[in-house]
Amino acid sequence: QGLQVFAISWRNPTPDQWDWGLETYIQALDEAIDALCEITASPDCNVLGGCAGGITVTTLLAHLAARNKPKVNALTLMVTLFDMSAETQLGMFANPSTIAAAKKHSAKHGVLEGSEMAQVFAWLRPNDLVWNYWINNYLLGNPPPVFDVLFWNADTTRLPAQFHNDLLTVIETNNLVRGRLELLDTPIELAKIDCDVFAMAGLTDHITPWRACYESLDFLSGAKEFVLSSGGHIQSMLVTPGNPKNIFFTNTQRPQDPDVWLSGATEHQGSWWEHWRLWIRKRSGSQKKAPAELGNIHHPPLAPAPGTYVYE
Repeated sequence: QGLQVFAISWRNPTPDQWDWGLETYIQALDEAIDALCEITASPDCNVLGGCAGGITVTTLLAHLAARNKPKVNALTLMVTLFDMSAETQLGMFANPSTIAAAKKHSAKHGVLEGSEMAQVFAWLRPNDLVWNYWINNYLLGNPPPVFDVLFWNADTTRLPAQFHNDLLTVIETNNLVRGRLELLDTPIELAKIDCDVFAMAGLTDHITPWRACYESLDFLSGAKEFVLSSGGHIQSMLVTPGNPKNIFFTNTQRPQDPDVWLSGATEHQGSWWEHWRLWIRKRSGSQKKAPAELGNIHHPPLAPAPGTYVYE
């Protein structure tokens, strides 16, 4: 234990990868976990996923549970919801006609361009994410402010058409929580996931509202800890320690009503990262001295971090 696997939902696919779907990403994560455990001689690992990456790793865990292969010791989810029937701003646009048009568009081009996905999310909060910058940068001629979250947000990536199609199907049918999803010849039943779960959400998140994230945890069977961080979808995750303006809320109780949870929660100053670090350490093995060389004979190093795909 003590090994961390971070799930990133997508990369910039090339034409020969446009048919990559949710099953492809689950297989890739499964292979990565096998390689990691083989290199480190660990029986299992801890995984973390955010937003659609949270959905991806969760479906992987359900797939492993169906095969009775418990490779994951603890799961961390960031701004992730499973129940697509929850009231969200994004859900307002997710009607059958718009979903069909979106699927047709990405299928025609092979990918969903990152710029197009960024526009969808920006127009959910036009005053803050569209007109604010249009006035400041275009009308007033001011340079964009130097802000780490804006830099992160500007790093858009493309989705393979098939993966985009699979995610839209999950949104349209809500089959992830209805027990009607099957991947890699196994039923995806979230209730079969019984490992410990740490989940965080953003207080002002307009994409995956925190109440929906809180209620989505009811579909998992393991022991759960929920933390609410100040900020929106991106900013709630990127809260480096040391900033006194950051706050987060914790509550050891888990009432059914998320507002009751918040009313009984304790407010903390600082970053939820430090709280998570204590949580994950309790679910990790003893620290070991880092090996002198990366990989092993079966898994040699491929390229220096962060990997060649970053430059593609």
